[in-house]
Amino acid sequence: MKNNLKATIRNNKTTGELNNLRSKGFIPAILYGGKSPNLKLSIQENSLKDLNSDTFLSTIIDLDVDGKKEKVIPREISYHVISDKPSHIDFMRILKGSKIILEIPVTFKNNNDSPGLKKGGVLNIVRRKIELECVAENIPENIEIDLTALDIGASVKISSVKLPENTKPTITDRDFVVATIAPPTIVKEPEKPAEEAAEGVEGETAATAEGTGAEGAEAAKDGEATKKEEKGKEQPADKKTAAKPGAEKKQDKK
Repeated sequence: MKNNLKATIRNNKTTGELNNLRSKGFIPAILYGGKSPNLKLSIQENSLKDLNSDTFLSTIIDLDVDGKKEKVIPREISYHVISDKPSHIDFMRILKGSKIILEIPVTFKNNNDSPGLKKGGVLNIVRRKIELECVAENIPENIEIDLTALDIGASVKISSVKLPENTKPTITDRDFVVATIAPPTIVKEPEKPAEEAAEGVEGETAATAEGTGAEGAEAAKDGEATKKEEKGKEQPADKKTAAKPGAEKKQDKK
């Protein structure tokens, strides 16, 4: 991927001068590398809006510096803490035949042809970028991975990825994983532990027993009260009955 940018040489040095430059819609930059001297540049902020942020640091740019064109590649971008706008860019000259280490974005294709994804599996991306050593004239835009025929549990390792010509990963001591097809995630409600279930049953039994005991106590109290009332009613009747024989004796004496 190639883009064209225009830049002008700047003489600003102090922080105030740089801030003034930014307030006018320009981004300070520097160009270095090769045998040519470093150049302090300024680039219009509007000219960077069409560049893809994911691939910007791996994009070859034809930089026009006051009419002189050079092939460069962005190496670092600084952003403002609050506005998140680019505040400074470092560009490096690309020399013919030289090699450069870059992080290349990973893309995926044929998602609909993956049996694992059709079954509800999930594409788990382990590495969204892979660091490659590339020839300066042949920097790939991205690394494309084909998901056709990948089922659940399958993993894509770097050894199975077709890399662009004249490129190689910087990690060479292991066959690292780039992505996997993970099984679908199903959330199940946790079962109640046996101890808690037993405690629940015991609690219900105890509550029932307490309720029965309370009812029994109340019934006993009611029974005792009834007995007392009955005794209270019986006592006057007994007294009246006992008085009758005495009355009979008095009548006999007469």
